[in-house]
Amino acid sequence: MSFWEVLCLVLYSSIIAVLGVYGLHRYQLLRLFYRYHPTPVPQPDRFAELPFVTIQLPLYNEYHVVERLLEAVGQIDYPRDRLQIQVLDDSQDETRGKAREGVARLAAQGLDIEYLGRTNRHGFKAGALAAGLERAQGEFVLVLDADFVPNPDILQRAIHYFTDDSIGMVQMRWGHLNRSYSLLTRIQSIFLDGHFIVEHTARNRSGRFFNFNGTGGIWRKKAIYDAGGWQHDTLTEDLDLSYRAQLAGWQFLYLPEIEVPGEIPIEINAFKSQQHRWTKGAVQTAKKVLPRIWRSALPAKVKVEATFHLTANLCYVMMLLMALLTVPVLSIRSQLGWERFFIIDLPLFSFATMAISGFYITSQRVLYPDWRRQIKYLPMLMAVGMSLCINNTRAVIEGLVGYQTAFLRTPKYGLTGRRAVRPQHWGRKQGQGQRRKYLSRWPLLSLGELGMALYFVFALYHAYATGLYLGMPFLLLFHAGFLYTGLLSSGQRWFHRVS
Repeated sequence: MSFWEVLCLVLYSSIIAVLGVYGLHRYQLLRLFYRYHPTPVPQPDRFAELPFVTIQLPLYNEYHVVERLLEAVGQIDYPRDRLQIQVLDDSQDETRGKAREGVARLAAQGLDIEYLGRTNRHGFKAGALAAGLERAQGEFVLVLDADFVPNPDILQRAIHYFTDDSIGMVQMRWGHLNRSYSLLTRIQSIFLDGHFIVEHTARNRSGRFFNFNGTGGIWRKKAIYDAGGWQHDTLTEDLDLSYRAQLAGWQFLYLPEIEVPGEIPIEINAFKSQQHRWTKGAVQTAKKVLPRIWRSALPAKVKVEATFHLTANLCYVMMLLMALLTVPVLSIRSQLGWERFFIIDLPLFSFATMAISGFYITSQRVLYPDWRRQIKYLPMLMAVGMSLCINNTRAVIEGLVGYQTAFLRTPKYGLTGRRAVRPQHWGRKQGQGQRRKYLSRWPLLSLGELGMALYFVFALYHAYATGLYLGMPFLLLFHAGFLYTGLLSSGQRWFHRVS
Protein backbone atom coordinates (compact mmCIF):
# COMPACT_ATOMS: atom_id res chain seq x y z
CA MET A 1 0.00 0.00 0.00
CA SER A 2 1.10 3.56 -0.61
CA PHE A 3 1.75 6.07 2.14
CA TRP A 4 -1.58 7.78 1.48
CA GLU A 5 -3.48 4.51 1.63
CA VAL A 6 -1.88 3.64 4.95
CA LEU A 7 -2.65 7.14 6.26
CA CYS A 8 -6.26 6.81 5.11
CA LEU A 9 -6.71 3.49 6.91
CA VAL A 10 -5.03 4.74 10.08
CA LEU A 11 -7.27 7.81 10.14
CA TYR A 12 -10.37 5.73 9.43
CA SER A 13 -9.49 3.23 12.16
CA SER A 14 -8.79 6.05 14.63
CA ILE A 15 -12.19 7.59 13.91
CA ILE A 16 -13.90 4.26 14.52
CA ALA A 17 -11.97 3.87 17.77
CA VAL A 18 -13.17 7.28 19.00
CA LEU A 19 -16.77 6.54 18.00
CA GLY A 20 -16.41 3.17 19.71
CA VAL A 21 -15.45 4.85 22.99
CA TYR A 22 -18.53 7.07 22.82
CA GLY A 23 -20.57 3.99 21.93
CA LEU A 24 -19.30 2.31 25.08
CA HIS A 25 -20.37 5.39 26.99
CA ARG A 26 -23.94 4.85 25.75
CA TYR A 27 -23.78 1.33 27.13
CA GLN A 28 -22.58 2.77 30.43
CA LEU A 29 -25.58 5.12 30.55
CA LEU A 30 -27.89 2.20 29.80
CA ARG A 31 -26.29 0.20 32.58
CA LEU A 32 -26.77 3.04 35.05
CA PHE A 33 -30.35 3.52 33.89
CA TYR A 34 -31.30 -0.12 34.50
CA ARG A 35 -29.53 -0.05 37.83
CA TYR A 36 -31.28 3.03 39.20
CA HIS A 37 -34.55 3.31 37.25
CA PRO A 38 -36.49 0.75 39.36
CA THR A 39 -35.92 2.85 42.47
CA PRO A 40 -38.52 5.65 42.58
CA VAL A 41 -37.70 9.16 43.70
CA PRO A 42 -38.55 9.38 47.43
CA GLN A 43 -41.63 11.40 48.22
CA PRO A 44 -40.68 14.78 49.67
CA ASP A 45 -41.79 16.47 52.84
CA ARG A 46 -44.48 19.05 52.25
CA PHE A 47 -44.38 22.78 52.85
CA ALA A 48 -46.61 23.83 55.71
CA GLU A 49 -47.21 27.01 53.73
CA LEU A 50 -46.63 27.03 49.99
CA PRO A 51 -43.70 29.28 48.99
CA PHE A 52 -43.94 32.23 46.61
CA VAL A 53 -43.26 31.20 43.00
CA THR A 54 -42.48 33.35 39.96
CA ILE A 55 -43.30 31.93 36.52
CA GLN A 56 -41.13 33.34 33.76
CA LEU A 57 -42.36 33.15 30.15
CA PRO A 58 -39.58 34.25 27.73
CA LEU A 59 -40.98 35.19 24.31
CA TYR A 60 -39.52 36.16 20.98
CA ASN A 61 -41.86 36.37 17.99
CA GLU A 62 -44.26 33.67 19.24
CA TYR A 63 -47.36 34.86 17.39
CA HIS A 64 -48.89 31.41 16.93
CA VAL A 65 -48.45 30.02 20.45
CA VAL A 66 -48.51 32.92 22.90
CA GLU A 67 -52.26 32.73 23.48
CA ARG A 68 -52.10 28.98 24.12
CA LEU A 69 -49.25 29.47 26.58
CA LEU A 70 -50.98 32.22 28.56
CA GLU A 71 -54.23 30.28 28.70
CA ALA A 72 -52.44 27.23 30.12
CA VAL A 73 -50.44 29.27 32.65
CA GLY A 74 -53.63 31.00 33.77
CA GLN A 75 -55.05 27.60 34.72
CA ILE A 76 -52.13 26.51 36.93
CA ASP A 77 -53.43 25.39 40.32
CA TYR A 78 -51.57 27.48 42.87
CA PRO A 79 -52.64 30.11 45.43
CA ARG A 80 -52.85 33.42 43.62
CA ASP A 81 -51.39 35.31 46.53
CA ARG A 82 -48.27 33.13 46.23
CA LEU A 83 -47.83 33.39 42.47
CA GLN A 84 -46.27 35.94 40.13
CA ILE A 85 -46.21 35.63 36.33
CA GLN A 86 -43.70 37.49 34.17
CA VAL A 87 -44.13 37.72 30.39
CA LEU A 88 -40.61 38.50 29.18
CA ASP A 89 -41.24 39.65 25.64
CA ASP A 90 -38.38 40.50 23.28
CA SER A 91 -40.62 40.20 20.23
CA GLN A 92 -40.32 42.44 17.19
CA ASP A 93 -43.68 41.66 15.59
CA GLU A 94 -47.39 41.37 16.38
CA THR A 95 -46.65 38.98 19.23
CA ARG A 96 -46.35 42.02 21.47
CA GLY A 97 -49.98 42.96 20.91
CA LYS A 98 -51.21 39.43 21.52
CA ALA A 99 -49.09 39.11 24.64
CA ARG A 100 -50.36 42.40 26.07
CA GLU A 101 -53.95 41.36 25.43
CA GLY A 102 -53.38 38.03 27.15
CA VAL A 103 -51.71 39.69 30.11
CA ALA A 104 -54.62 42.11 30.48
CA ARG A 105 -57.10 39.23 30.32
CA LEU A 106 -55.34 37.26 33.07
CA ALA A 107 -54.84 40.36 35.20
CA ALA A 108 -58.60 40.96 35.02
CA GLN A 109 -59.05 37.46 36.45
CA GLY A 110 -57.03 38.43 39.51
CA LEU A 111 -53.64 37.00 38.59
CA ASP A 112 -50.45 38.85 39.48
CA ILE A 113 -49.02 39.10 35.98
CA GLU A 114 -46.87 41.73 34.33
CA TYR A 115 -45.66 42.34 30.82
CA LEU A 116 -41.95 43.16 30.53
CA GLY A 117 -40.96 44.12 27.00
CA ARG A 118 -37.33 44.97 26.35
CA THR A 119 -36.29 47.43 23.67
CA ASN A 120 -33.32 45.26 22.64
CA ARG A 121 -32.37 41.58 22.72
CA HIS A 122 -29.15 42.02 24.67
CA GLY A 123 -28.16 38.59 25.94
CA PHE A 124 -31.07 36.98 24.09
CA LYS A 125 -33.02 34.54 26.27
CA ALA A 126 -30.44 34.64 29.06
CA GLY A 127 -30.67 38.43 29.10
CA ALA A 128 -34.46 38.35 29.28
CA LEU A 129 -34.43 35.84 32.15
CA ALA A 130 -31.83 37.88 34.03
CA ALA A 131 -33.84 41.08 33.59
CA GLY A 132 -36.96 39.38 34.86
CA LEU A 133 -35.13 37.85 37.81
CA GLU A 134 -34.30 41.32 39.11
CA ARG A 135 -38.05 41.91 39.54
CA ALA A 136 -38.98 38.38 40.58
CA GLN A 137 -40.66 38.18 43.98
CA GLY A 138 -40.67 34.42 44.19
CA GLU A 139 -38.21 32.29 46.09
CA PHE A 140 -38.57 29.80 43.25
CA VAL A 141 -38.76 30.37 39.49
CA LEU A 142 -40.57 28.16 36.97
CA VAL A 143 -39.33 28.76 33.41
CA LEU A 144 -41.64 27.87 30.50
CA ASP A 145 -40.85 28.41 26.83
CA ALA A 146 -43.62 29.59 24.55
CA ASP A 147 -44.16 26.22 22.85
CA PHE A 148 -44.95 24.41 26.11
CA VAL A 149 -48.37 23.79 27.64
CA PRO A 150 -48.04 23.02 31.37
CA ASN A 151 -50.64 20.94 33.15
CA PRO A 152 -52.54 22.71 35.95
CA ASP A 153 -50.94 20.60 38.70
CA ILE A 154 -47.32 21.22 37.67
CA LEU A 155 -46.43 23.37 40.68
CA GLN A 156 -48.42 21.40 43.24
CA ARG A 157 -46.60 18.22 42.21
CA ALA A 158 -43.07 19.63 41.96
CA ILE A 159 -42.66 22.45 44.47
CA HIS A 160 -42.52 20.28 47.60
CA TYR A 161 -39.22 18.71 46.52
CA PHE A 162 -37.64 22.02 47.50
CA THR A 163 -38.30 21.26 51.17
CA ASP A 164 -34.83 19.76 50.86
CA ASP A 165 -32.68 22.87 51.23
CA SER A 166 -29.90 21.37 49.11
CA ILE A 167 -32.05 21.19 45.98
CA GLY A 168 -31.30 24.02 43.56
CA MET A 169 -33.28 22.90 40.50
CA VAL A 170 -36.00 20.42 39.62
CA GLN A 171 -36.34 19.37 35.96
CA MET A 172 -39.47 17.71 34.57
CA ARG A 173 -39.79 15.54 31.48
CA TRP A 174 -40.73 17.03 28.12
CA GLY A 175 -43.79 15.59 26.42
CA HIS A 176 -44.59 16.00 22.73
CA LEU A 177 -47.81 17.70 21.65
CA ASN A 178 -47.31 16.87 17.97
CA ARG A 179 -45.35 13.63 18.24
CA SER A 180 -47.40 11.86 15.56
CA TYR A 181 -47.63 14.85 13.20
CA SER A 182 -45.07 13.52 10.70
CA LEU A 183 -42.10 11.21 10.30
CA LEU A 184 -39.80 14.07 11.26
CA THR A 185 -41.62 14.77 14.54
CA ARG A 186 -41.69 11.07 15.40
CA ILE A 187 -37.94 10.87 14.91
CA GLN A 188 -37.36 13.95 17.04
CA SER A 189 -39.60 12.64 19.82
CA ILE A 190 -37.54 9.44 20.01
CA PHE A 191 -34.31 11.46 20.11
CA LEU A 192 -35.69 13.55 22.98
CA ASP A 193 -37.15 10.57 24.84
CA GLY A 194 -33.74 8.92 24.86
CA HIS A 195 -32.26 12.05 26.40
CA PHE A 196 -34.96 12.54 29.00
CA ILE A 197 -35.55 8.93 29.98
CA VAL A 198 -32.15 7.26 29.77
CA GLU A 199 -29.58 10.06 30.04
CA HIS A 200 -31.26 12.21 32.68
CA THR A 201 -32.27 9.25 34.84
CA ALA A 202 -28.85 7.62 34.63
CA ARG A 203 -26.93 10.80 35.38
CA ASN A 204 -29.12 12.19 38.11
CA ARG A 205 -29.76 9.03 40.11
CA SER A 206 -26.16 7.84 39.92
CA GLY A 207 -24.81 11.07 41.37
CA ARG A 208 -23.48 12.57 38.14
CA PHE A 209 -24.22 16.09 36.92
CA PHE A 210 -27.19 16.59 34.64
CA ASN A 211 -28.72 19.73 33.20
CA PHE A 212 -31.73 21.99 33.16
CA ASN A 213 -33.23 21.90 29.67
CA GLY A 214 -34.21 25.56 29.35
CA THR A 215 -37.90 24.98 30.09
CA GLY A 216 -40.11 22.77 32.22
CA GLY A 217 -37.94 23.22 35.29
CA ILE A 218 -38.06 25.10 38.60
CA TRP A 219 -35.07 26.95 40.02
CA ARG A 220 -34.37 28.08 43.52
CA LYS A 221 -33.57 31.74 42.93
CA LYS A 222 -30.68 31.62 45.39
CA ALA A 223 -29.05 28.83 43.36
CA ILE A 224 -29.10 31.00 40.24
CA TYR A 225 -27.39 33.88 42.02
CA ASP A 226 -24.88 31.60 43.79
CA ALA A 227 -23.84 30.21 40.40
CA GLY A 228 -23.23 33.67 38.97
CA GLY A 229 -26.63 34.29 37.39
CA TRP A 230 -27.80 33.88 33.82
CA GLN A 231 -24.90 34.48 31.40
CA HIS A 232 -25.06 34.85 27.63
CA ASP A 233 -21.54 33.94 26.51
CA THR A 234 -22.84 30.57 25.26
CA LEU A 235 -25.89 29.68 23.16
CA THR A 236 -26.99 27.16 25.79
CA GLU A 237 -27.45 29.35 28.83
CA ASP A 238 -29.38 26.53 30.51
CA LEU A 239 -26.54 24.00 30.21
CA ASP A 240 -23.98 26.58 31.29
CA LEU A 241 -25.90 27.63 34.41
CA SER A 242 -26.61 23.98 35.28
CA TYR A 243 -22.94 23.11 35.50
CA ARG A 244 -22.02 26.29 37.33
CA ALA A 245 -24.77 25.72 39.91
CA GLN A 246 -23.74 22.12 40.55
CA LEU A 247 -20.11 23.21 40.82
CA ALA A 248 -21.31 25.65 43.48
CA GLY A 249 -22.64 22.71 45.48
CA TRP A 250 -26.34 22.71 44.59
CA GLN A 251 -28.13 19.40 44.04
CA PHE A 252 -30.43 18.84 41.07
CA LEU A 253 -33.41 16.50 40.85
CA TYR A 254 -35.08 14.94 37.83
CA LEU A 255 -38.80 14.06 37.95
CA PRO A 256 -39.69 11.98 34.86
CA GLU A 257 -43.17 11.25 36.16
CA ILE A 258 -44.16 14.91 35.71
CA GLU A 259 -44.65 15.63 32.01
CA VAL A 260 -44.61 19.10 30.50
CA PRO A 261 -45.96 18.85 26.93
CA GLY A 262 -44.23 20.90 24.24
CA GLU A 263 -44.26 21.35 20.48
CA ILE A 264 -41.61 19.75 18.25
CA PRO A 265 -40.32 21.61 15.16
CA ILE A 266 -42.21 20.50 12.06
CA GLU A 267 -39.74 21.95 9.54
CA ILE A 268 -36.43 20.24 8.87
CA ASN A 269 -34.57 23.56 8.67
CA ALA A 270 -35.99 24.65 12.03
CA PHE A 271 -34.91 21.30 13.47
CA LYS A 272 -31.41 21.71 12.04
CA SER A 273 -31.18 25.27 13.36
CA GLN A 274 -32.14 24.02 16.81
CA GLN A 275 -29.55 21.24 16.58
CA HIS A 276 -26.92 23.76 15.49
CA ARG A 277 -27.67 25.97 18.49
CA TRP A 278 -27.60 23.08 20.97
CA THR A 279 -24.41 21.64 19.49
CA LYS A 280 -22.52 24.91 19.36
CA GLY A 281 -23.70 25.89 22.82
CA ALA A 282 -22.53 22.59 24.28
CA VAL A 283 -19.06 23.09 22.78
CA GLN A 284 -18.95 26.64 24.15
CA THR A 285 -20.01 25.36 27.57
CA ALA A 286 -17.38 22.61 27.46
CA LYS A 287 -14.64 25.19 26.83
CA LYS A 288 -15.99 27.32 29.65
CA VAL A 289 -16.64 24.83 32.46
CA LEU A 290 -14.61 21.66 31.84
CA PRO A 291 -11.35 23.20 33.09
CA ARG A 292 -13.14 24.19 36.32
CA ILE A 293 -14.62 20.72 36.66
CA TRP A 294 -11.25 18.99 36.32
CA ARG A 295 -9.62 21.42 38.78
CA SER A 296 -12.35 20.79 41.34
CA ALA A 297 -12.45 18.14 44.08
CA LEU A 298 -15.41 16.39 42.47
CA PRO A 299 -15.39 12.57 42.26
CA ALA A 300 -13.77 11.09 39.16
CA LYS A 301 -17.09 9.64 37.97
CA VAL A 302 -18.59 13.14 37.85
CA LYS A 303 -15.63 14.58 35.94
CA VAL A 304 -15.58 11.75 33.40
CA GLU A 305 -19.33 11.87 32.78
CA ALA A 306 -19.28 15.66 32.41
CA THR A 307 -16.52 15.30 29.82
CA PHE A 308 -18.45 12.72 27.80
CA HIS A 309 -21.62 14.78 28.08
CA LEU A 310 -20.13 18.08 26.97
CA THR A 311 -17.86 16.70 24.24
CA ALA A 312 -20.26 14.17 22.70
CA ASN A 313 -20.92 16.45 19.73
CA LEU A 314 -17.35 15.93 18.53
CA CYS A 315 -18.72 12.63 17.19
CA TYR A 316 -20.39 14.60 14.39
CA VAL A 317 -16.96 15.69 13.16
CA MET A 318 -15.80 12.08 13.31
CA MET A 319 -18.85 10.91 11.38
CA LEU A 320 -18.34 13.48 8.63
CA LEU A 321 -14.69 12.53 8.24
CA MET A 322 -15.64 8.86 8.20
CA ALA A 323 -18.26 9.53 5.53
CA LEU A 324 -15.76 11.38 3.35
CA LEU A 325 -13.24 8.55 3.70
CA THR A 326 -15.76 5.88 2.72
CA VAL A 327 -14.91 5.53 -0.97
CA PRO A 328 -11.10 5.56 -0.53
CA VAL A 329 -11.38 2.93 2.20
CA LEU A 330 -13.68 0.80 0.05
CA SER A 331 -11.13 0.93 -2.76
CA ILE A 332 -8.36 -0.23 -0.44
CA ARG A 333 -10.49 -3.04 0.96
CA SER A 334 -11.39 -4.28 -2.49
CA GLN A 335 -7.66 -4.76 -3.12
CA LEU A 336 -6.78 -6.43 0.17
CA GLY A 337 -9.97 -8.36 0.94
CA TRP A 338 -12.63 -7.41 3.43
CA GLU A 339 -11.74 -10.24 5.85
CA ARG A 340 -8.68 -8.36 7.06
CA PHE A 341 -10.84 -5.44 8.16
CA PHE A 342 -13.64 -7.40 9.78
CA ILE A 343 -12.22 -6.35 13.13
CA ILE A 344 -13.02 -2.76 12.13
CA ASP A 345 -16.48 -3.35 10.66
CA LEU A 346 -17.79 -5.42 13.56
CA PRO A 347 -17.26 -2.79 16.28
CA LEU A 348 -18.59 -0.10 13.95
CA PHE A 349 -21.74 -2.08 13.23
CA SER A 350 -22.21 -2.93 16.90
CA PHE A 351 -21.72 0.54 18.32
CA ALA A 352 -23.65 2.31 15.53
CA THR A 353 -26.67 0.04 15.70
CA MET A 354 -26.90 -1.99 18.88
CA ALA A 355 -25.92 0.83 21.24
CA ILE A 356 -28.21 3.36 19.59
CA SER A 357 -31.08 0.91 19.18
CA GLY A 358 -30.89 -0.21 22.80
CA PHE A 359 -30.70 3.38 23.96
CA TYR A 360 -33.85 4.50 22.18
CA ILE A 361 -35.86 1.29 22.46
CA THR A 362 -35.42 1.51 26.22
CA SER A 363 -36.94 5.00 26.31
CA GLN A 364 -39.92 3.88 24.19
CA ARG A 365 -40.54 0.82 26.39
CA VAL A 366 -40.65 3.00 29.48
CA LEU A 367 -43.01 5.60 28.03
CA TYR A 368 -45.41 3.96 25.59
CA PRO A 369 -47.51 0.78 25.70
CA ASP A 370 -47.16 0.52 21.91
CA TRP A 371 -43.38 0.80 22.02
CA ARG A 372 -42.91 -2.08 19.57
CA ARG A 373 -44.49 0.06 16.86
CA GLN A 374 -41.72 2.61 17.31
CA ILE A 375 -38.97 0.15 16.36
CA LYS A 376 -39.72 0.64 12.67
CA TYR A 377 -38.53 4.27 12.97
CA LEU A 378 -35.08 3.35 14.31
CA PRO A 379 -33.32 2.91 10.94
CA MET A 380 -34.56 6.33 9.81
CA LEU A 381 -33.64 7.80 13.18
CA MET A 382 -30.07 6.57 12.75
CA ALA A 383 -30.02 7.80 9.16
CA VAL A 384 -31.17 11.30 10.12
CA GLY A 385 -28.71 11.35 13.02
CA MET A 386 -25.88 10.58 10.60
CA SER A 387 -27.06 13.20 8.12
CA LEU A 388 -26.78 15.91 10.78
CA CYS A 389 -23.00 15.56 10.68
CA ILE A 390 -22.57 18.41 8.15
CA ASN A 391 -24.88 20.81 10.00
CA ASN A 392 -23.46 19.98 13.42
CA THR A 393 -19.81 19.84 12.38
CA ARG A 394 -20.19 23.46 11.36
CA ALA A 395 -21.59 24.17 14.84
CA VAL A 396 -18.70 22.35 16.54
CA ILE A 397 -16.11 24.30 14.54
CA GLU A 398 -17.82 27.61 15.26
CA GLY A 399 -17.90 26.77 18.97
CA LEU A 400 -14.25 25.73 19.04
CA VAL A 401 -12.92 28.81 17.23
CA GLY A 402 -15.17 31.23 19.12
CA TYR A 403 -17.22 32.41 16.15
CA GLN A 404 -20.18 34.36 17.57
CA THR A 405 -23.69 34.08 16.17
CA ALA A 406 -27.11 35.24 17.32
CA PHE A 407 -29.53 33.07 19.26
CA LEU A 408 -31.92 31.84 16.55
CA ARG A 409 -35.36 30.88 17.81
CA THR A 410 -37.12 27.74 16.68
CA PRO A 411 -40.39 28.55 14.85
CA LYS A 412 -43.58 27.18 16.39
CA TYR A 413 -47.00 27.01 14.79
CA GLY A 414 -49.32 25.80 17.55
CA LEU A 415 -49.84 22.42 15.86
CA THR A 416 -50.71 19.18 17.64
CA GLY A 417 -51.28 15.56 16.65
CA ARG A 418 -51.93 14.84 12.97
CA ARG A 419 -54.17 17.82 12.41
CA ALA A 420 -54.38 18.63 8.71
CA VAL A 421 -53.32 22.23 8.31
CA ARG A 422 -52.49 23.62 4.88
CA PRO A 423 -48.90 24.89 5.14
CA GLN A 424 -49.68 28.08 3.28
CA HIS A 425 -52.11 29.02 6.07
CA TRP A 426 -49.77 28.36 9.00
CA GLY A 427 -48.77 31.96 9.46
CA ARG A 428 -51.07 34.43 7.80
CA LYS A 429 -50.87 37.88 9.26
CA GLN A 430 -54.27 39.22 10.08
CA GLY A 431 -55.60 41.13 7.08
CA GLN A 432 -52.41 40.73 5.05
CA GLY A 433 -52.52 37.15 3.82
CA GLN A 434 -48.79 36.63 4.22
CA ARG A 435 -47.81 32.98 3.97
CA ARG A 436 -45.72 30.92 6.32
CA LYS A 437 -44.85 33.36 9.03
CA TYR A 438 -41.49 32.51 10.60
CA LEU A 439 -40.53 30.17 7.73
CA SER A 440 -36.98 28.98 8.30
CA ARG A 441 -34.40 30.09 5.77
CA TRP A 442 -33.12 27.65 3.18
CA PRO A 443 -29.62 26.63 4.22
CA LEU A 444 -26.88 26.38 1.62
CA LEU A 445 -25.60 23.33 3.47
CA SER A 446 -28.51 21.33 2.05
CA LEU A 447 -26.58 21.26 -1.24
CA GLY A 448 -23.76 19.57 0.64
CA GLU A 449 -26.21 17.01 2.01
CA LEU A 450 -27.52 16.26 -1.47
CA GLY A 451 -23.95 16.00 -2.70
CA MET A 452 -23.18 13.47 0.03
CA ALA A 453 -26.30 11.49 -0.90
CA LEU A 454 -24.94 11.26 -4.46
CA TYR A 455 -21.50 10.35 -3.11
CA PHE A 456 -22.99 7.40 -1.24
CA VAL A 457 -24.78 6.19 -4.38
CA PHE A 458 -21.31 5.78 -5.84
CA ALA A 459 -20.09 4.16 -2.60
CA LEU A 460 -22.96 1.66 -2.67
CA TYR A 461 -22.24 0.79 -6.30
CA HIS A 462 -18.55 0.36 -5.53
CA ALA A 463 -19.28 -1.89 -2.54
CA TYR A 464 -21.66 -4.03 -4.59
CA ALA A 465 -19.35 -4.28 -7.58
CA THR A 466 -16.39 -5.36 -5.47
CA GLY A 467 -18.31 -7.75 -3.23
CA LEU A 468 -17.99 -5.70 -0.02
CA TYR A 469 -21.52 -6.56 1.01
CA LEU A 470 -20.90 -6.32 4.74
CA GLY A 471 -20.81 -2.54 4.71
CA MET A 472 -23.74 -1.93 2.39
CA PRO A 473 -26.47 -1.59 5.07
CA PHE A 474 -24.34 1.03 6.80
CA LEU A 475 -23.71 2.88 3.54
CA LEU A 476 -27.43 2.79 2.80
CA LEU A 477 -28.18 4.49 6.14
CA PHE A 478 -25.83 7.33 5.25
CA HIS A 479 -27.36 7.66 1.78
CA ALA A 480 -30.96 7.62 3.05
CA GLY A 481 -30.21 10.17 5.76
CA PHE A 482 -28.44 12.65 3.51
CA LEU A 483 -31.09 12.27 0.79
CA TYR A 484 -34.00 12.76 3.22
CA THR A 485 -32.45 15.74 4.98
CA GLY A 486 -31.15 17.37 1.80
CA LEU A 487 -34.40 17.04 -0.15
CA LEU A 488 -36.53 18.21 2.76
CA SER A 489 -34.24 21.18 3.43
CA SER A 490 -34.19 22.28 -0.22
CA GLY A 491 -37.83 21.47 -0.93
CA GLN A 492 -39.11 23.54 1.99
CA ARG A 493 -38.35 26.79 0.24
CA TRP A 494 -39.68 25.52 -3.12
CA PHE A 495 -42.92 24.44 -1.47
CA HIS A 496 -43.29 27.87 0.08
CA ARG A 497 -42.96 29.54 -3.33
CA VAL A 498 -45.60 27.40 -5.03
CA SER A 499 -48.10 27.19 -2.15
